[in-house]
Amino acid sequence: MYAENHTKGDRMKKLLSKTRAAIDRYGMLGQNEKIAVGVSGGKDSLVLLRLMAALREFHPARFGLAALCLDPCFGGKAADYSGVESLCSELDVPLIIKRSRLGEIIFEERGEKNPCSLCARMRRGILHNMALEAGCTRLALGHHMDDAAATFWLNLTSGSRIGCFSPVTYLDRKGITLIRPMIFCREREISAAAVRLGLPVMKSACPADGCTQRAAAQNILIQLEKNYPDLTGKIIAAMQSGNISGW
Repeated sequence: MYAENHTKGDRMKKLLSKTRAAIDRYGMLGQNEKIAVGVSGGKDSLVLLRLMAALREFHPARFGLAALCLDPCFGGKAADYSGVESLCSELDVPLIIKRSRLGEIIFEERGEKNPCSLCARMRRGILHNMALEAGCTRLALGHHMDDAAATFWLNLTSGSRIGCFSPVTYLDRKGITLIRPMIFCREREISAAAVRLGLPVMKSACPADGCTQRAAAQNILIQLEKNYPDLTGKIIAAMQSGNISGW
């Protein structure tokens, strides 16, 4: 039992170290602010919530937290967030759940063949408003290093441009700052942590889950890394050295 708990602790320490490094490098936190964490119920957002709750205990920028869940109600059904509710109660983080018609609008009313872009825009807009209504000045999103590399790859191969999402983005029209604290964490590390911590990961009910361009790009990079070790890390390093998109 000791060895198992020690391993869990080591994994969390490693992720905490990488998360704090990203936060400090890019100045993601201000003093005494309230941070909203976008929680979908997937492994990335739940690990992010755990990390931010842990950092809240000792980071110099004393901050508060709130968890925001936006339920798209895919198939016209409300998702069961009882596991997330229990986790938030354990972490002493208030949880706000908002039900929406996103699933119905995108897949039934509009019948989008490529729904991800529209869905992402609509979700972001609602989450931004939820964060402001909760009195939060910053919204933390669960994007990690593999997401960043895949976005860079998609922009290069499909958009004919060199760019990525930024570690920190200030939305002047909303007056809110988006932060991505896990950008130095690899997806495999996050997945392993979610399992070992026993987090209540929810299976996505989205009809397009696993069939997105981002998922395809990540699979390509996984295959390329067999011949080019740490390709993902090298893409991140290249963006940093070139100051691409604020990296």
